[in-house]
Amino acid sequence: MTKLQGLVLASILTLVFIGLAPLLQPAWLLTLFLVPFSLVLSLIKDTRYISLSIVVLAVLYGFGWLSTFVFTCTLGIVVIGEVAFRLTGDRHAAYLHHLVAAIIVSIAVMLYLQYAAPLVAVMGVVVAVLLRAALRGRDDALMIEALGVAMTMFLFEELNFEVDLTLLVAAAVIAFGFGYTSYRVRVADVSGLFSGAMIGIILIVFADVRWFLIMLTFFIIGAGATRYRYGDKEQLGVAQEHGGVRGYFNVFANGLVATAAAILYGLTGQPVFAALFMGSVASAAADTAASEIGVTGKVPYLITTLKPVPRGTNGGVTLRGEVAAVIAAALVAAVAWAMGVADPWMVVVTIAAGFIGTNVDSLVGATLENSGRIGNSGTNLVATFSGGVSGMLIYMLV
Repeated sequence: MTKLQGLVLASILTLVFIGLAPLLQPAWLLTLFLVPFSLVLSLIKDTRYISLSIVVLAVLYGFGWLSTFVFTCTLGIVVIGEVAFRLTGDRHAAYLHHLVAAIIVSIAVMLYLQYAAPLVAVMGVVVAVLLRAALRGRDDALMIEALGVAMTMFLFEELNFEVDLTLLVAAAVIAFGFGYTSYRVRVADVSGLFSGAMIGIILIVFADVRWFLIMLTFFIIGAGATRYRYGDKEQLGVAQEHGGVRGYFNVFANGLVATAAAILYGLTGQPVFAALFMGSVASAAADTAASEIGVTGKVPYLITTLKPVPRGTNGGVTLRGEVAAVIAAALVAAVAWAMGVADPWMVVVTIAAGFIGTNVDSLVGATLENSGRIGNSGTNLVATFSGGVSGMLIYMLV
């Protein structure tokens, strides 16, 4: 059997069992049929991991850990999306075809099952394409993708957060537009495109578009700081690799805390989570500005010993970097204040949190990162978390 025939057979098998899922109950009954068929499919060349991903989903569904919608939609997104990707070839256009195929099959499953929570499906689609880009080249990518999509959809289904369909579509258009623009101007790679889009959708849906614009302010500050005297930084050997193009690791390290804050704010409406968001974003902006601009200043001093160190040393701080950090945090706060997200006290809190976050970054860099116990993305995550929590605590004190 040819590769094409195997992919067609996998698609047919997927569509048949999606159709049977609501009819064959209890769930384990469908699993008894699906697993043997999938194991036979695994004998066909180039369909082994597709079949194994089907088996994984079938077992989870059979144990009752996934709802019928999450199971069938994940199955369709992963398998049909992968088939569309492979038929296109290993080119960037393949990700678009994967995305379109996943959207179509998700809509079809929603209509078939009369499911009324489109946010669950949208997050599944975005995570699927993101994982496809992030795990490129790995043999087990499909199994990880299947688990990632299923767990993401399960989580958002459990949150039970209602969102207007028009708002969701607008959020997706805005977020993907931002992600594609970032990719085209070489600020983000393909995985950065989709991870940025996912964060954008969550910010707009759970909070509002102003939160997305505040996050966008950070990305603009970060891109500008990275390009600042880039030639000089190249000569010094401290410039960002690949011109500062960001991948999913960097996007999540700087945006994960802010994303969690937006979800918490959307679920509770508590302003303290707005402070968590503002503090984390200000910390990300301040840290990037301090690193990229501060390295062009005079000799840096290690934050733990105050002894001179070479430029680019983790934990090295300069006066120029500290000033740049405060300015970056102030810019984030100013944008939030101009859009009505932050009151005057929140502005003060945001600037203070940004300053704290960037110096926590230096402290962690000088200790854990220099010793090899944590990477740069881990350092950034600790810094944004520290800045966000600091902002939240300071805000709660008054």
